[in-house]
Amino acid sequence: MPIKICKLIQHHPFQDARIFKKEAKSLLKAGYDVTIVAPRMNGYLFDIDGTPYTREFLSPSFIHEGVRVVTYEKHQDTLDQIVANVLSGKCTTKNVNMLIKVGMEQQADVYHAHEYLSLYAGVCIKRELRTQGKHVKLIYDSHEFTPDLYASIREDKKSKLYSALLEMLKEVDHIIAVSESMKAWYLSINPKLRVDVIYNSPPMLQSRPAKNFLKPHLTVCYEGNVDPKRGSADRILEMTRIANQSMDLRFKIIGGVRSHQSLPIPPDLAHKVIPAGWVDYKAIPQHMADVDIGWIDYKLPYTMNHMFALPNKFFSYLNNGVPILVNKCHEMESFVRRHHCGLVLDNPLPAAADYVNAILYLNRRRDLLQLMSDNAFQIMQDTYAWDKMETILYSVYKRVLKPDYLAYIL
Repeated sequence: MPIKICKLIQHHPFQDARIFKKEAKSLLKAGYDVTIVAPRMNGYLFDIDGTPYTREFLSPSFIHEGVRVVTYEKHQDTLDQIVANVLSGKCTTKNVNMLIKVGMEQQADVYHAHEYLSLYAGVCIKRELRTQGKHVKLIYDSHEFTPDLYASIREDKKSKLYSALLEMLKEVDHIIAVSESMKAWYLSINPKLRVDVIYNSPPMLQSRPAKNFLKPHLTVCYEGNVDPKRGSADRILEMTRIANQSMDLRFKIIGGVRSHQSLPIPPDLAHKVIPAGWVDYKAIPQHMADVDIGWIDYKLPYTMNHMFALPNKFFSYLNNGVPILVNKCHEMESFVRRHHCGLVLDNPLPAAADYVNAILYLNRRRDLLQLMSDNAFQIMQDTYAWDKMETILYSVYKRVLKPDYLAYIL
């Protein structure tokens, strides 16, 4: 019988790039039996942009691309319930919290949680199954810092989240972090934790993108959700308008707003702003073919999730040989400067005009764009592409599944 893995999701769509497209498919390829327990909202699963699937994926469970998906109606315990259950060791909501209930029913060998709340579910599942004589392993795939100790949330809430996290980590067999800084943070909490970094990187391209930096115009790209905190629509329009006073700039958006929102483009910019929309994961390289600069703008200046982020779009740009343009965020700044693969503004809160000045500089230095593009593609091929991360994922599972997998000896 193959080893059974159960991925637990509280918030993400089941087709999330990291959860499904990369990790689940890689584990399936390695011979594991993979199940994803995913939330429905108002009876429906949802796409990556939040669009509900009203005509497909309606069965309570189904097989999609070889991965079994078991669904539940989304429920969330209160913070006080979470703290009480974690600290007492008794899960009083196991028959009400459907992620816990459905997760237990899977009787998996390894539970793999992707958020703070699914970690909580995983801890409850592990403890409950242990009382039944079944000993399972728990992996925490930490996409973000929760709690974010610098975020503007009430101190009492932050304290409760943190105290519960400390207790939950005692049940975790391995942590997967998305950056070296996140790994360091967990090890500062407990040096005996086992932590590996698996970056949010896409599969390796088979050939180098044919970039033409000698064309008359430049195309800047934004990939992902368009919202005020990261990738503001107003800022995209403002940058495009200002830049075109001095050069020919196109702005491509791969992704966009959520399903219930719209992204109006003024008539005077209709031929300059190119909304590609939400595209298939495998089609991203095709849409990146004519892109010259990848833009990232994080408006979260005093949070850990801002300072130490290495988002999907960051590696997507690099994988396609697209130099990065980003505001001052510690982790991305360190990476870009180390690998000479983009330009970092020395300002955590730049104005649209600051980005435009950087674009105008790169427009004059096409040779620099070419060098950055070459560096971006090469470092992905050598170190960061998913093909490399997959090896780390397999190593984590191989170690976790050892009966004698013990804490590090300090």
